[in-house]
Amino acid sequence: MKRRDFITKTTLGAVGVAGMAALAGCKDEVKEGESVGAKVPKKTNLKISLAMSWSLTLPILSDIVKHYAKVVGELSEGSIKIEIFPAGKLVPALGVFDAVSSGQIDAYHSAPYYWEGKNTAFNLFSGIPFGMIDSEVNAWYLYGEGMDLWREIAGKYNLYPLLGGATSIQMAGWYKKEMNTLKDFEGLRIRMVGVAGQILAKLGAAPKSTPGAEIVPNLERGVLDAAEWVSPAFDEKLDIYKVAPYYYTPWQEAGSITEFVFNKQKWESYPKEVQNILEFASKEAHLQMTAMGQFYNAKAMERLKNQGAKIRTFSPEIIQAFKDTLAQVLDEESAKNPDFKRVLQSYQSFQREQEVWTRDSLRAYLEIRS
Repeated sequence: MKRRDFITKTTLGAVGVAGMAALAGCKDEVKEGESVGAKVPKKTNLKISLAMSWSLTLPILSDIVKHYAKVVGELSEGSIKIEIFPAGKLVPALGVFDAVSSGQIDAYHSAPYYWEGKNTAFNLFSGIPFGMIDSEVNAWYLYGEGMDLWREIAGKYNLYPLLGGATSIQMAGWYKKEMNTLKDFEGLRIRMVGVAGQILAKLGAAPKSTPGAEIVPNLERGVLDAAEWVSPAFDEKLDIYKVAPYYYTPWQEAGSITEFVFNKQKWESYPKEVQNILEFASKEAHLQMTAMGQFYNAKAMERLKNQGAKIRTFSPEIIQAFKDTLAQVLDEESAKNPDFKRVLQSYQSFQREQEVWTRDSLRAYLEIRS
């Protein structure tokens, strides 16, 4: 398929000039008749090695990486080829950061909050509990300070990040027993990452960062008592409900994102036209994953209910404890890490700016729709 036909027949063509400008992350207006998008690189024959934190069979997450590689190939008319390596093929699932930082691999697909051990500010680029929904966080990245701050901090580790997909609102995880009071969290061994994991730790739990493929085996062996992964379409394929049937509704991740991250030196060595294609395709993949999540989650949730998943919501007492503890965690991390403080200030300022509109539009509409 020719590049021009590809753009016409995919979502890139469907969104039109205004949508393409937004996907490109441009803050300036596009003039009528002006060319938008990526040009085919001349005399380029580039192979990019990309490692994932996921298996090749993991739905949506691995699918979006395959889609990204396909779009890059189509837009470049075959001159850029991305070779995908699943978790464990070249490096462990959570070893991709160091491998790309050192230049062992060109790029990876993962999630920012996995790198809190490197810099807690990375947590904020995935999102925070009770934080922005996906439409708000996309606006922060594309029209606020989000992308500039992310690239500045990632640059300290010789990395260059691109948007890699949005998971939208995530469920709060699977539990072997019902969580009725705060005491139920004491000693709870739970797969939970990011700021939410820090909150649960303060409430007496023992959060762990566990790759998706290891969740069910660890639940079966008693290494874990509970596990948060993503949302129904992602969780269903892991069969978590068979060992931990209580599925709790969201609080911790309202607009979490994943990432395509390149070695910064490699990125800077690419011709501008190659960079344009890689970034343009990443934003198209970001849009695709958001749509995939909405489409497949609705169907998967019904199947999970029919298969015995027990949907639960945390009590107002527990939710309030989460909110109170969140404030403590954010204050403590801000005092310890200037990067965290600066990103948090930007994130929270943007959320305050957006929340009135979100309340008066989306929430008001949802309240009258049913």
